[in-house]
Amino acid sequence: MDGENTTIHSAGTHARSPNSRYHPSRDWLKAFAAGISPQLKFGERIVGENLYAKHSVGYEELPSYFLGFSWIVGNDIQPWDATLKRFSELGITPVSTLYRGPFVEGLFESVAERLDLVKQEGFVARDAAGFKEADMPARMGKYVRANHVQSETHWMKSELVPNRLAKKLG
Repeated sequence: MDGENTTIHSAGTHARSPNSRYHPSRDWLKAFAAGISPQLKFGERIVGENLYAKHSVGYEELPSYFLGFSWIVGNDIQPWDATLKRFSELGITPVSTLYRGPFVEGLFESVAERLDLVKQEGFVARDAAGFKEADMPARMGKYVRANHVQSETHWMKSELVPNRLAKKLG
């Protein structure tokens, strides 16, 4: 998803790095994190995409403005199944799973060919087992399609255009 990598922890939240500066697109996320942060222990972090603002890709039917993709305790990235359970406890919507199973030759090319280039900038592949954060380069990777950035102006310097949430039935 084309958003901003964001971390929620027991003391609050930050975008990309702990010293990220203010931007109005982060207001919704800060309010969302305020409901989650008190439930996190020291050293426990939730990482995901802040999708409140349109970057290069706009979204019309998001399930949430924050989609989680990692649960980290200390220096350990937790197994995917445990992560999904923790997300459920915290009320966090996970990113979509595009494939789950063993690695096979041509897998990443096959997943890339199935992308909806209007809605998806790429995908992240990760080992479903838990692993040390230091092992990320060998256990996790990101594919971003060519030319996904469609403007010459960085989204933070452009007019804030909120993405849209899916309409809830009922």
